[in-house]
Amino acid sequence: MNSQFKNLQQLLDFFKDEETCKAYYEQARWNGNITCPHCGHDKVYRTNRGYKCANKECYKKFSVTVGTIFENSKVPLRIWFAAMFLITTSKKGVSSIQLSTQLGITQKTAWFVLHRIREMLARTTSTEPLNGMVEVDETYVGGKNKNRHKDKKVPNSQGRAAKDKTPVVGLVERGGRVLTFVAENTDQETLHQIIDNNCSDEAIIVTDAYKSYVGLNKKYNHVVVKHEEGGYVVKQGQHKFHTQNIENFWSIFKRGYIGIYHYMSKPHLHRYCNEFGYRYNTRELTGVERFENAIKHVSSARVTYKGLIGK
Repeated sequence: MNSQFKNLQQLLDFFKDEETCKAYYEQARWNGNITCPHCGHDKVYRTNRGYKCANKECYKKFSVTVGTIFENSKVPLRIWFAAMFLITTSKKGVSSIQLSTQLGITQKTAWFVLHRIREMLARTTSTEPLNGMVEVDETYVGGKNKNRHKDKKVPNSQGRAAKDKTPVVGLVERGGRVLTFVAENTDQETLHQIIDNNCSDEAIIVTDAYKSYVGLNKKYNHVVVKHEEGGYVVKQGQHKFHTQNIENFWSIFKRGYIGIYHYMSKPHLHRYCNEFGYRYNTRELTGVERFENAIKHVSSARVTYKGLIGK
């Protein structure tokens, strides 16, 4: 792929029409080796409107967008690509209202486009266990009690005591990937299970002194940073242990929540986490490299509007 755009205007100039977009995505998806998305057969016929599988047991027609987040969409690929560029390069995210204004589509369409992209971004993260030094922490997503009407205020609504907020658990490999998980609670069983499922046995787990992390030392080298005692760094020989990387990730996530989105509903919260996680995990890439990396995974996810709204 020979993408030279560095900003939105250059991207829109590069993808000047639908044919250019289809040719670009065909190269990104198949790299010259076209395969049927229905059966995986690698012998296909090119037709006036797309392709047709040569497998007699299949023999189905398809286009380059079949089996992707673009399938059956009336939104031009040029707009899809612009939306992908904006969401992958905007540090704190882009709202559906802002996207609708910038790209000239309705807010409802922009909302659907963004959630399809977020669903796809989850498939870009490696499933390999985290290793080395792994920082673990949680955050709690929901409105501030001070902003609520008097008759809607909730006691003990801040931090780990909050009963009206949704917990999100984060794990970050020092110098590597971040993984996020929306959880029902943060009890010991839940946190230990998340860590066991996503960290290698050789990993060094670094947490604060929250009681639910007690017992991790039975399986892992567990380092506890006691913030309540004024400690933020634990030194052991030449090594320094802290949870500042995951806390920095939560800081950007909360800035996006407060400044851009203002509200993240629980059914879609994991998709917002996917979005912020993708940008963190590709932090070493340029804007166009992020876009190209994301476009390669478009065929890994398929989500319908009914699926998004729960119908």
